[in-house]
Amino acid sequence: MKLNLMPVPAQIKLSDGTYKIDENFSIQIRGETSDRILSNAARLMERLSGRTGMTFKQNYLSFENDVTLPGLILEYDRIGCLRLFEDESYHLNISTKNILLKAQTDIGVLRGMETLLQLFSSDDTGYFFPAICVKDEPRFPWRGLMIDVCRHFMPVDVIKRNLDGMAAVKMNIMHLHLTDDQGFRIECKTFPKLHELGSDGYYYTQEQIKEIIKYADNRGIRVVPEFDIPGHATSWLVALPELASAPGPYQIERTWGIKNPVFNPVTEKTYQFFSRFFEEMAGLFQDEYMHIGGDENNGVHWNSNDEITDFMSKNGMTSILELQNYFNKRILEITSSYNKKLMGWDEILQPGLPKSVVIQSWRGHDFLTESAQKGYYTILSNGYYLDLNHSTEFHYLNDPVPADSSLTPEEQKYILGGEAAMWGEVVTAEIIDSRIWPRNAAIAERLWSQATIRDVDDMYRRLEKMSFQLEELGLLHKKNQFMMLKRLVNNRDITLLKVLVDVLEPVKDYLEYRPDHLTQQSPMTRTVYATEPDSTTARKFKKMVDDYLSMPNQQTGDIEDLLIQWAENHTKLSPIIAVSPILKEIEPLSKNLSEIAKTGLHILEYVKQQKPAEKPSIIKEWQSRIEKAKQPYAQAEIIIVSAIEKLANKLK
Repeated sequence: MKLNLMPVPAQIKLSDGTYKIDENFSIQIRGETSDRILSNAARLMERLSGRTGMTFKQNYLSFENDVTLPGLILEYDRIGCLRLFEDESYHLNISTKNILLKAQTDIGVLRGMETLLQLFSSDDTGYFFPAICVKDEPRFPWRGLMIDVCRHFMPVDVIKRNLDGMAAVKMNIMHLHLTDDQGFRIECKTFPKLHELGSDGYYYTQEQIKEIIKYADNRGIRVVPEFDIPGHATSWLVALPELASAPGPYQIERTWGIKNPVFNPVTEKTYQFFSRFFEEMAGLFQDEYMHIGGDENNGVHWNSNDEITDFMSKNGMTSILELQNYFNKRILEITSSYNKKLMGWDEILQPGLPKSVVIQSWRGHDFLTESAQKGYYTILSNGYYLDLNHSTEFHYLNDPVPADSSLTPEEQKYILGGEAAMWGEVVTAEIIDSRIWPRNAAIAERLWSQATIRDVDDMYRRLEKMSFQLEELGLLHKKNQFMMLKRLVNNRDITLLKVLVDVLEPVKDYLEYRPDHLTQQSPMTRTVYATEPDSTTARKFKKMVDDYLSMPNQQTGDIEDLLIQWAENHTKLSPIIAVSPILKEIEPLSKNLSEIAKTGLHILEYVKQQKPAEKPSIIKEWQSRIEKAKQPYAQAEIIIVSAIEKLANKLK
């Protein structure tokens, strides 16, 4: 049988038979008292109950081991600690008699429970788990998701449901980007003006942070906070202009990009402030690591400040990077005094930086390689930027340690894993799930499963099932699209609009928010925000075309049906666009889809007849239409064009 496991476990051995479940299904826990196990075992029962419609007879779960014939035995040696290199391995054995899930830690049991839930199935005989033996452990210890809550604030429920998604795919780090030019998003009791003046009223109270940390802990997930300094500091300096490198006053930034405001690194007042600030934050956040950002300091305000340039001259500093290295070391002294380890983006990798610092590579594999070769623990984020709207395949094949890596086996030990990054310029609470999921599940697999697991087609097959299960958990990456489309057509029928939207994707590589008019206050309700970053419809159409071109004698009915639907859609959609002003900007896309689909039908006829186009002018005309259809509008583009171009190239 084909399994739908994601991530793929390290070892799988299927056996004959199944373990069938009914209302008598029960759980026995063998291990010391663990709130994680108790609550997650209860959640497992609830999820199974929801899938089956069964009311299980076991009324409550406890550590009394009073279950005589348990269906599921959860066994572990100790309570795990949320720390780097903690044991997350597990052994799952499903027989026809019962299910045994064993692990060294309760965290390992949590990982195994997600695998068990993914194995759940049904047929005409009822609900069951296949007989199987799974031995599993992660390839990398650091498997994270960074969420930027500064550019657009994300309420607690957004963080919680994404933690549920992370747990389902065995991720273990939630990295919260809490400060930036556009917002200071955490309550600071020592310096309350920071959140009062720098947040527009959108910030997490310390009680909410504790709630998030507890929720994450319950799912075996660490919470690493990021306070981005010395640059990306505008929201701090609204409250603290006296610590800036240029005269104030300052206002929260409303646009995107690299800004000039930066902390003054040569006054002791800066370090006195950070000593008190990090003392409070170290007491709030339990994790051993604290992220200080350190990226994209352009040095404009430093180079314009005579006090700062004099300091650099007196101390033999010839570059901004040397001065920032001085700043980072001073901050490291402070955070170390509160028993916190430091991490930052790869700009902080400078001579003399202590080896205890973790480097997060966002600018490329070269920085990851350099960090590891110099003996720094490092994680990869380059290639995992979800906000760039790349395909799932692109992220999936991006490996922290690729097969052609120049690193020695000893150097590879410094690669801790990776982190997906969800920057917040063009996401709101309504659409963030659709930009993270389901693509993030493929990144999770890359960081958990063995490097040899690289079958893209099989990944997409399993991802479709995983996407559904993530919806079951409460994620909104599919559900919210319906409401967004209904809003665009003012509660009219969305069928025709969805036909168009299903073959669109947002433009890639930050082109989405390049328009000058886009600011923090811009509504994220336009058509582009209702599109998928990786169109399922377009991908399946491309696969049909590829399969046909590899075996041109097969039937083309499915391809033709789609092309006809797209060819006819604009005429039907036009009346809706006419009375929905917000849709006017996508009218060129609707027209182009119709035209390119008609062109595709003509090309397909020639390909089916296996004869070249009669005149060179026809091919030239087709190519012109193809190029026209590639043109993006309203920050969206038609994704089926490349498949039609492949058909045309067959005739050259």
